[in-house]
Amino acid sequence: MKDLMQELIPILIPYTIAALTLGIVALLDLRKRSAFRGPKWMWIAFIFFTGLLGPLAYFMLGRKDE
Repeated sequence: MKDLMQELIPILIPYTIAALTLGIVALLDLRKRSAFRGPKWMWIAFIFFTGLLGPLAYFMLGRKDE
């Protein structure tokens, strides 16, 4: 079990940093943007609860051109 954790830590640290960074950037963008697809509360929940998938989905699908 200890060997498995030592193997996973180098993978989990960059993933966690990327997910947190993208999540913060997505929430800041959502805050300042007035045009997006769907309700704002839905995007906030999706970004907050889905790790890396939520912010990526927001940037690809949720934003509308102003």
